[in-house]
Amino acid sequence: MKVKLYALLGSLLPAVALAEEAKLDTGDTAWMIVATAFVVLMSIGGLTLFYGGMTRTKNILNTVMMVFLAYATATVVWVLWGYSLAFTDGDGAVYNFVGDLSKFLLSGISYTDLSGTYPEFVFIAFQGTFAAITVALISGAAIERMKFSTWLIFVVLWVTVVYAPIAHIVWGGGFLFDAGALDFAGGTVVHINAGVAGLVLALLLGKRKDYGKTAILPSSVVLTLLGAALLWFGWFGFNAGSAFGANDVAGVALLTTNVATAMGVISWTLTEWIMAKKPTLLGAASGAIAGLVAITPAAGFVDAKGAIIIGLVAGIIGWFGVFVLKKALGYDDSLDAFGIHGLAGIWGAIATGFFALQSLAWDGSPLKDNGDRMAQIMVQVESVIFTIIYTAIATAIVYFIASALTKGGRVDEETETMGLDEAVHGERGFNL
Repeated sequence: MKVKLYALLGSLLPAVALAEEAKLDTGDTAWMIVATAFVVLMSIGGLTLFYGGMTRTKNILNTVMMVFLAYATATVVWVLWGYSLAFTDGDGAVYNFVGDLSKFLLSGISYTDLSGTYPEFVFIAFQGTFAAITVALISGAAIERMKFSTWLIFVVLWVTVVYAPIAHIVWGGGFLFDAGALDFAGGTVVHINAGVAGLVLALLLGKRKDYGKTAILPSSVVLTLLGAALLWFGWFGFNAGSAFGANDVAGVALLTTNVATAMGVISWTLTEWIMAKKPTLLGAASGAIAGLVAITPAAGFVDAKGAIIIGLVAGIIGWFGVFVLKKALGYDDSLDAFGIHGLAGIWGAIATGFFALQSLAWDGSPLKDNGDRMAQIMVQVESVIFTIIYTAIATAIVYFIASALTKGGRVDEETETMGLDEAVHGERGFNL
Protein backbone atom coordinates (compact mmCIF):
# COMPACT_ATOMS: atom_id res chain seq x y z
CA MET A 1 0.00 0.00 0.00
CA LYS A 2 2.75 2.47 0.95
CA VAL A 3 4.53 2.03 -2.38
CA LYS A 4 1.40 2.72 -4.39
CA LEU A 5 0.25 5.55 -2.15
CA TYR A 6 3.59 7.28 -2.42
CA ALA A 7 3.53 6.75 -6.18
CA LEU A 8 0.29 8.74 -6.20
CA LEU A 9 1.07 11.36 -3.57
CA GLY A 10 4.80 11.50 -4.02
CA SER A 11 4.73 12.12 -7.75
CA LEU A 12 4.56 15.77 -6.80
CA LEU A 13 7.93 15.61 -5.05
CA PRO A 14 11.46 15.24 -6.44
CA ALA A 15 12.35 11.59 -6.97
CA VAL A 16 15.31 11.83 -4.62
CA ALA A 17 13.01 12.86 -1.77
CA LEU A 18 11.01 9.65 -2.16
CA ALA A 19 14.13 7.63 -1.49
CA GLU A 20 14.56 9.33 1.86
CA GLU A 21 12.48 8.77 4.96
CA ALA A 22 9.32 10.87 4.82
CA LYS A 23 9.28 13.83 7.18
CA LEU A 24 6.36 15.89 8.34
CA ASP A 25 6.07 19.25 6.61
CA THR A 26 4.13 21.78 8.67
CA GLY A 27 3.15 23.84 5.62
CA ASP A 28 1.71 20.82 3.83
CA THR A 29 -0.04 19.74 7.02
CA ALA A 30 -1.59 23.14 7.58
CA TRP A 31 -2.81 23.36 3.98
CA MET A 32 -4.34 19.87 4.04
CA ILE A 33 -6.22 20.63 7.26
CA VAL A 34 -7.56 23.85 5.74
CA ALA A 35 -8.44 22.08 2.47
CA THR A 36 -10.37 19.46 4.43
CA ALA A 37 -12.31 22.19 6.22
CA PHE A 38 -13.08 23.81 2.84
CA VAL A 39 -14.66 20.57 1.62
CA VAL A 40 -16.71 20.24 4.81
CA LEU A 41 -18.06 23.75 4.23
CA MET A 42 -18.90 23.10 0.58
CA SER A 43 -20.70 19.90 1.57
CA ILE A 44 -22.88 20.75 4.55
CA GLY A 45 -23.02 24.45 3.73
CA GLY A 46 -22.87 24.83 -0.03
CA LEU A 47 -24.62 21.68 -1.18
CA THR A 48 -27.46 21.99 1.33
CA LEU A 49 -28.22 25.52 0.14
CA PHE A 50 -27.72 24.69 -3.53
CA TYR A 51 -30.10 21.73 -3.40
CA GLY A 52 -32.44 23.27 -0.84
CA GLY A 53 -33.02 26.40 -2.89
CA MET A 54 -33.98 24.35 -5.95
CA THR A 55 -36.52 22.28 -4.02
CA ARG A 56 -40.17 23.19 -3.49
CA THR A 57 -40.90 24.86 -0.16
CA LYS A 58 -42.79 21.84 1.21
CA ASN A 59 -39.71 19.62 0.76
CA ILE A 60 -36.77 21.93 1.42
CA LEU A 61 -36.13 20.67 4.94
CA ASN A 62 -36.21 17.02 3.84
CA THR A 63 -33.77 17.80 1.02
CA VAL A 64 -31.36 19.50 3.40
CA MET A 65 -31.71 16.60 5.86
CA MET A 66 -30.86 14.09 3.14
CA VAL A 67 -27.61 15.93 2.42
CA PHE A 68 -26.76 16.62 6.06
CA LEU A 69 -27.41 13.08 7.32
CA ALA A 70 -25.72 11.54 4.29
CA TYR A 71 -22.59 13.53 5.09
CA ALA A 72 -22.62 12.53 8.74
CA THR A 73 -23.40 8.86 8.08
CA ALA A 74 -20.80 8.49 5.33
CA THR A 75 -18.15 10.10 7.54
CA VAL A 76 -18.64 7.43 10.20
CA VAL A 77 -18.76 4.60 7.65
CA TRP A 78 -15.52 5.90 6.15
CA VAL A 79 -13.67 5.69 9.45
CA LEU A 80 -15.13 2.28 10.32
CA TRP A 81 -14.33 0.44 7.09
CA GLY A 82 -14.56 2.69 4.04
CA TYR A 83 -11.00 3.98 4.24
CA SER A 84 -9.63 0.49 4.68
CA LEU A 85 -11.52 -0.84 1.65
CA ALA A 86 -10.38 2.09 -0.49
CA PHE A 87 -6.75 2.55 0.55
CA THR A 88 -5.29 -0.80 1.52
CA ASP A 89 -3.42 -2.78 -1.11
CA GLY A 90 -1.69 -6.11 -1.44
CA ASP A 91 -1.04 -9.11 -3.64
CA GLY A 92 -3.85 -11.00 -5.30
CA ALA A 93 -6.49 -10.36 -7.95
CA VAL A 94 -9.02 -9.03 -5.45
CA TYR A 95 -6.85 -5.95 -4.87
CA ASN A 96 -7.44 -4.93 -8.47
CA PHE A 97 -10.96 -4.01 -7.35
CA VAL A 98 -11.05 -3.40 -3.60
CA GLY A 99 -8.86 -3.27 -0.51
CA ASP A 100 -9.25 -5.26 2.67
CA LEU A 101 -10.38 -4.65 6.26
CA SER A 102 -6.93 -4.63 7.86
CA LYS A 103 -7.44 -0.96 8.80
CA PHE A 104 -10.98 -1.40 10.16
CA LEU A 105 -11.67 1.50 12.53
CA LEU A 106 -8.20 2.77 11.56
CA SER A 107 -6.53 -0.22 13.21
CA GLY A 108 -2.75 0.00 13.23
CA ILE A 109 -2.61 3.68 12.25
CA SER A 110 -0.83 5.98 14.69
CA TYR A 111 -1.11 9.75 14.87
CA THR A 112 2.59 9.86 14.00
CA ASP A 113 2.14 7.93 10.74
CA LEU A 114 2.57 10.01 7.61
CA SER A 115 0.94 10.05 4.22
CA GLY A 116 3.65 11.71 2.18
CA THR A 117 4.57 14.82 4.16
CA TYR A 118 1.55 15.17 6.46
CA PRO A 119 -0.26 12.92 8.98
CA GLU A 120 -2.19 9.96 7.62
CA PHE A 121 -5.05 10.99 9.92
CA VAL A 122 -5.35 14.19 7.87
CA PHE A 123 -5.37 12.18 4.64
CA ILE A 124 -8.10 9.95 6.08
CA ALA A 125 -10.21 12.98 7.04
CA PHE A 126 -9.64 14.65 3.66
CA GLN A 127 -10.61 11.56 1.69
CA GLY A 128 -13.57 11.03 4.00
CA THR A 129 -15.04 14.35 2.92
CA PHE A 130 -14.89 13.14 -0.68
CA ALA A 131 -16.81 9.97 0.15
CA ALA A 132 -19.38 11.96 2.12
CA ILE A 133 -20.10 14.63 -0.49
CA THR A 134 -20.25 12.03 -3.28
CA VAL A 135 -23.12 10.12 -1.73
CA ALA A 136 -24.79 13.39 -0.68
CA LEU A 137 -24.76 14.54 -4.32
CA ILE A 138 -26.88 11.53 -5.29
CA SER A 139 -29.78 12.78 -3.18
CA GLY A 140 -30.50 15.49 -5.75
CA ALA A 141 -31.93 12.88 -8.11
CA ALA A 142 -34.25 11.32 -5.51
CA ILE A 143 -35.70 14.20 -3.52
CA GLU A 144 -39.40 14.72 -2.84
CA ARG A 145 -40.28 11.03 -3.09
CA MET A 146 -37.71 8.77 -1.42
CA LYS A 147 -38.23 7.42 2.09
CA PHE A 148 -35.79 8.94 4.55
CA SER A 149 -35.18 5.53 6.17
CA THR A 150 -34.42 3.97 2.78
CA TRP A 151 -32.05 6.81 2.00
CA LEU A 152 -30.00 6.34 5.18
CA ILE A 153 -29.61 2.60 4.61
CA PHE A 154 -28.74 3.32 0.98
CA VAL A 155 -25.98 5.70 2.12
CA VAL A 156 -24.31 3.08 4.31
CA LEU A 157 -24.45 0.41 1.63
CA TRP A 158 -23.50 2.68 -1.27
CA VAL A 159 -20.35 4.04 0.37
CA THR A 160 -19.35 0.46 1.15
CA VAL A 161 -20.24 -1.27 -2.10
CA VAL A 162 -19.81 1.48 -4.68
CA TYR A 163 -17.70 4.41 -3.51
CA ALA A 164 -14.92 2.57 -1.68
CA PRO A 165 -14.24 0.10 -4.54
CA ILE A 166 -14.22 2.85 -7.18
CA ALA A 167 -11.88 4.96 -5.03
CA HIS A 168 -9.59 1.95 -4.65
CA ILE A 169 -9.64 1.12 -8.35
CA VAL A 170 -8.75 4.66 -9.43
CA TRP A 171 -6.69 6.00 -6.50
CA GLY A 172 -5.85 3.22 -4.07
CA GLY A 173 -3.91 0.72 -6.16
CA GLY A 174 -6.60 -0.92 -8.30
CA PHE A 175 -6.39 -1.80 -11.98
CA LEU A 176 -7.19 1.68 -13.31
CA PHE A 177 -4.58 3.17 -10.99
CA ASP A 178 -2.06 0.69 -12.37
CA ALA A 179 -3.15 1.53 -15.92
CA GLY A 180 -2.30 5.19 -15.28
CA ALA A 181 -5.79 6.71 -15.29
CA LEU A 182 -5.62 10.43 -14.53
CA ASP A 183 -8.25 11.64 -12.06
CA PHE A 184 -6.83 14.53 -10.09
CA ALA A 185 -9.69 15.12 -7.66
CA GLY A 186 -12.62 12.90 -8.56
CA GLY A 187 -14.01 13.05 -12.08
CA THR A 188 -14.72 9.33 -12.06
CA VAL A 189 -14.57 8.64 -8.32
CA VAL A 190 -16.91 11.48 -7.34
CA HIS A 191 -18.89 12.98 -10.21
CA ILE A 192 -19.50 10.21 -12.72
CA ASN A 193 -20.03 7.91 -9.76
CA ALA A 194 -22.64 10.20 -8.17
CA GLY A 195 -24.26 11.20 -11.47
CA VAL A 196 -24.80 7.64 -12.68
CA ALA A 197 -26.04 6.55 -9.25
CA GLY A 198 -28.46 9.46 -9.25
CA LEU A 199 -29.82 8.47 -12.66
CA VAL A 200 -30.33 4.90 -11.50
CA LEU A 201 -32.21 6.07 -8.39
CA ALA A 202 -34.38 8.41 -10.45
CA LEU A 203 -35.34 5.58 -12.80
CA LEU A 204 -36.02 3.08 -10.02
CA LEU A 205 -38.06 5.49 -7.91
CA GLY A 206 -40.07 6.75 -10.86
CA LYS A 207 -41.27 10.27 -11.53
CA ARG A 208 -42.78 12.55 -8.92
CA LYS A 209 -46.55 12.30 -9.19
CA ASP A 210 -46.96 15.83 -10.52
CA TYR A 211 -43.82 15.85 -12.67
CA GLY A 212 -44.64 17.24 -16.09
CA LYS A 213 -48.20 18.10 -15.02
CA THR A 214 -47.70 21.21 -12.91
CA ALA A 215 -44.92 23.74 -12.57
CA ILE A 216 -42.35 22.60 -10.00
CA LEU A 217 -40.77 25.85 -8.85
CA PRO A 218 -37.66 26.28 -6.69
CA SER A 219 -38.17 27.69 -3.21
CA SER A 220 -35.37 30.25 -3.57
CA VAL A 221 -32.99 30.77 -6.47
CA VAL A 222 -31.06 33.19 -4.25
CA LEU A 223 -30.34 30.38 -1.77
CA THR A 224 -29.22 28.22 -4.68
CA LEU A 225 -26.77 30.89 -5.84
CA LEU A 226 -25.44 31.24 -2.29
CA GLY A 227 -24.96 27.49 -2.24
CA ALA A 228 -23.17 27.63 -5.60
CA ALA A 229 -20.90 30.37 -4.25
CA LEU A 230 -19.96 28.24 -1.23
CA LEU A 231 -19.37 25.26 -3.49
CA TRP A 232 -17.11 27.38 -5.72
CA PHE A 233 -15.19 28.52 -2.64
CA GLY A 234 -14.94 25.05 -1.11
CA TRP A 235 -13.91 23.48 -4.40
CA PHE A 236 -10.49 25.10 -4.04
CA GLY A 237 -9.96 22.75 -1.10
CA PHE A 238 -11.39 19.89 -3.14
CA ASN A 239 -9.09 20.45 -6.14
CA ALA A 240 -6.05 22.33 -4.85
CA GLY A 241 -6.10 20.07 -1.78
CA SER A 242 -5.70 17.09 -4.09
CA ALA A 243 -2.16 18.25 -4.77
CA PHE A 244 -1.56 16.84 -1.24
CA GLY A 245 0.62 19.73 -0.18
CA ALA A 246 1.29 23.46 -0.33
CA ASN A 247 3.16 23.16 -3.60
CA ASP A 248 3.29 24.33 -7.21
CA VAL A 249 0.69 21.85 -8.42
CA ALA A 250 -1.78 23.19 -5.85
CA GLY A 251 -1.31 26.57 -7.51
CA VAL A 252 -2.06 25.04 -10.92
CA ALA A 253 -5.22 23.40 -9.58
CA LEU A 254 -6.41 26.60 -7.92
CA LEU A 255 -6.02 28.65 -11.11
CA THR A 256 -7.58 26.10 -13.46
CA THR A 257 -10.51 25.53 -11.09
CA ASN A 258 -11.33 29.22 -10.99
CA VAL A 259 -10.98 29.73 -14.74
CA ALA A 260 -13.01 26.67 -15.78
CA THR A 261 -15.80 27.55 -13.35
CA ALA A 262 -16.06 31.11 -14.64
CA MET A 263 -16.12 29.79 -18.21
CA GLY A 264 -18.88 27.34 -17.27
CA VAL A 265 -21.00 30.22 -15.96
CA ILE A 266 -20.52 32.19 -19.17
CA SER A 267 -21.12 29.32 -21.60
CA TRP A 268 -24.27 28.06 -19.82
CA THR A 269 -25.68 31.59 -19.61
CA LEU A 270 -25.00 32.32 -23.27
CA THR A 271 -26.40 28.96 -24.37
CA GLU A 272 -29.57 29.56 -22.38
CA TRP A 273 -29.84 33.11 -23.64
CA ILE A 274 -29.57 31.97 -27.25
CA MET A 275 -31.82 28.92 -26.97
CA ALA A 276 -34.45 30.08 -24.45
CA LYS A 277 -34.12 33.86 -24.99
CA LYS A 278 -33.63 34.53 -21.26
CA PRO A 279 -30.47 34.24 -19.14
CA THR A 280 -31.44 32.95 -15.69
CA LEU A 281 -29.69 33.07 -12.35
CA LEU A 282 -30.44 29.38 -11.83
CA GLY A 283 -28.74 28.66 -15.14
CA ALA A 284 -25.68 30.71 -14.20
CA ALA A 285 -25.39 28.86 -10.87
CA SER A 286 -25.77 25.52 -12.65
CA GLY A 287 -23.09 26.54 -15.14
CA ALA A 288 -20.69 27.18 -12.28
CA ILE A 289 -21.25 23.66 -10.96
CA ALA A 290 -20.82 22.17 -14.45
CA GLY A 291 -17.49 23.96 -14.80
CA LEU A 292 -16.37 22.83 -11.35
CA VAL A 293 -17.32 19.23 -12.09
CA ALA A 294 -15.57 19.10 -15.46
CA ILE A 295 -12.29 20.58 -14.25
CA THR A 296 -12.09 18.31 -11.20
CA PRO A 297 -10.32 15.37 -12.91
CA ALA A 298 -8.04 17.71 -14.84
CA ALA A 299 -7.31 20.49 -12.34
CA GLY A 300 -3.67 19.69 -11.60
CA PHE A 301 -2.84 18.41 -15.08
CA VAL A 302 -3.86 21.21 -17.46
CA ASP A 303 -3.00 24.85 -18.05
CA ALA A 304 -5.30 27.86 -18.34
CA LYS A 305 -5.99 27.20 -22.03
CA GLY A 306 -7.16 23.68 -21.30
CA ALA A 307 -9.25 24.91 -18.37
CA ILE A 308 -11.04 27.48 -20.55
CA ILE A 309 -11.98 24.85 -23.15
CA ILE A 310 -13.07 22.35 -20.49
CA GLY A 311 -15.26 24.94 -18.77
CA LEU A 312 -16.69 26.23 -22.05
CA VAL A 313 -17.84 22.78 -23.19
CA ALA A 314 -19.02 21.83 -19.69
CA GLY A 315 -21.55 24.66 -19.59
CA ILE A 316 -22.99 23.64 -22.95
CA ILE A 317 -23.08 19.93 -22.08
CA GLY A 318 -24.71 20.67 -18.73
CA TRP A 319 -27.42 22.78 -20.35
CA PHE A 320 -28.00 20.03 -22.92
CA GLY A 321 -28.30 17.38 -20.20
CA VAL A 322 -30.86 19.39 -18.23
CA PHE A 323 -33.02 20.84 -21.01
CA VAL A 324 -32.66 18.43 -23.91
CA LEU A 325 -31.58 14.96 -22.82
CA LYS A 326 -33.78 14.74 -19.72
CA LYS A 327 -36.86 15.88 -21.64
CA ALA A 328 -36.13 13.58 -24.57
CA LEU A 329 -35.73 10.50 -22.37
CA GLY A 330 -38.43 11.49 -19.89
CA TYR A 331 -36.71 10.63 -16.60
CA ASP A 332 -37.18 12.70 -13.44
CA ASP A 333 -33.71 13.56 -12.18
CA SER A 334 -35.06 16.14 -9.74
CA LEU A 335 -32.04 18.39 -9.31
CA ASP A 336 -30.05 17.13 -12.30
CA ALA A 337 -27.42 15.04 -10.59
CA PHE A 338 -26.82 13.16 -13.83
CA GLY A 339 -27.38 16.08 -16.20
CA ILE A 340 -24.66 18.12 -14.51
CA HIS A 341 -22.41 15.83 -12.48
CA GLY A 342 -22.69 12.78 -14.69
CA LEU A 343 -22.35 14.41 -18.11
CA ALA A 344 -19.87 17.12 -17.13
CA GLY A 345 -17.88 14.50 -15.22
CA ILE A 346 -17.69 12.27 -18.29
CA TRP A 347 -16.56 15.20 -20.42
CA GLY A 348 -13.96 16.27 -17.87
CA ALA A 349 -12.51 12.77 -17.45
CA ILE A 350 -12.05 12.29 -21.20
CA ALA A 351 -10.91 15.88 -21.75
CA THR A 352 -8.15 15.28 -19.20
CA GLY A 353 -6.53 12.90 -21.67
CA PHE A 354 -6.67 15.54 -24.41
CA PHE A 355 -5.41 18.54 -22.45
CA ALA A 356 -3.14 17.14 -19.70
CA LEU A 357 0.45 18.33 -19.83
CA GLN A 358 3.09 15.62 -19.84
CA SER A 359 5.11 17.47 -17.23
CA LEU A 360 2.17 17.43 -14.79
CA ALA A 361 0.85 13.88 -15.36
CA TRP A 362 1.21 11.31 -12.58
CA ASP A 363 4.02 8.80 -12.74
CA GLY A 364 2.76 5.58 -14.27
CA SER A 365 0.43 7.21 -16.77
CA PRO A 366 1.08 6.56 -20.49
CA LEU A 367 1.35 10.29 -21.05
CA LYS A 368 3.98 10.78 -18.36
CA ASP A 369 6.00 7.68 -19.14
CA ASN A 370 5.91 7.58 -22.93
CA GLY A 371 4.27 10.79 -24.06
CA ASP A 372 1.56 8.58 -25.56
CA ARG A 373 -1.49 10.82 -25.59
CA MET A 374 -3.73 8.44 -27.51
CA ALA A 375 -3.01 5.67 -25.00
CA GLN A 376 -3.84 8.11 -22.20
CA ILE A 377 -7.13 9.04 -23.84
CA MET A 378 -8.02 5.36 -24.14
CA VAL A 379 -7.25 4.81 -20.44
CA GLN A 380 -9.51 7.76 -19.62
CA VAL A 381 -12.31 6.29 -21.75
CA GLU A 382 -11.81 2.91 -20.07
CA SER A 383 -12.12 4.51 -16.64
CA VAL A 384 -15.36 6.26 -17.67
CA ILE A 385 -16.93 3.12 -19.14
CA PHE A 386 -16.00 0.94 -16.17
CA THR A 387 -17.32 3.48 -13.66
CA ILE A 388 -20.62 3.83 -15.49
CA ILE A 389 -21.21 0.08 -15.73
CA TYR A 390 -20.09 -0.85 -12.23
CA THR A 391 -21.85 2.06 -10.54
CA ALA A 392 -25.13 1.48 -12.39
CA ILE A 393 -25.30 -2.22 -11.53
CA ALA A 394 -24.08 -1.90 -7.95
CA THR A 395 -26.34 1.09 -7.22
CA ALA A 396 -29.40 -0.81 -8.42
CA ILE A 397 -28.52 -3.74 -6.14
CA VAL A 398 -27.96 -1.43 -3.18
CA TYR A 399 -31.28 0.32 -3.77
CA PHE A 400 -33.22 -2.94 -3.94
CA ILE A 401 -31.66 -4.10 -0.66
CA ALA A 402 -32.40 -0.79 1.08
CA SER A 403 -35.92 -0.77 -0.35
CA ALA A 404 -36.58 -4.33 0.82
CA LEU A 405 -35.41 -3.50 4.34
CA THR A 406 -37.80 -0.53 4.53
CA LYS A 407 -40.72 -2.20 2.72
CA GLY A 408 -40.48 0.04 -0.30
CA GLY A 409 -38.25 2.94 -1.18
CA ARG A 410 -40.88 5.51 -2.06
CA VAL A 411 -43.16 7.49 0.22
CA ASP A 412 -46.92 7.04 -0.11
CA GLU A 413 -48.99 9.40 -2.24
CA GLU A 414 -50.46 11.26 0.73
CA THR A 415 -47.00 12.03 2.12
CA GLU A 416 -45.79 13.17 -1.28
CA THR A 417 -48.78 15.46 -1.71
CA MET A 418 -48.45 16.98 1.77
CA GLY A 419 -44.72 17.38 1.48
CA LEU A 420 -42.02 15.43 3.27
CA ASP A 421 -41.08 18.25 5.64
CA GLU A 422 -44.17 18.01 7.80
CA ALA A 423 -45.13 14.40 7.05
CA VAL A 424 -41.70 12.90 7.79
CA HIS A 425 -39.91 15.40 10.02
CA GLY A 426 -42.73 17.37 11.64
CA GLU A 427 -41.03 20.64 10.75
CA ARG A 428 -41.11 23.32 8.09
CA GLY A 429 -38.15 24.81 6.34
CA PHE A 430 -39.87 28.19 6.41
CA ASN A 431 -42.50 29.41 8.90
CA LEU A 432 -43.77 32.45 7.04
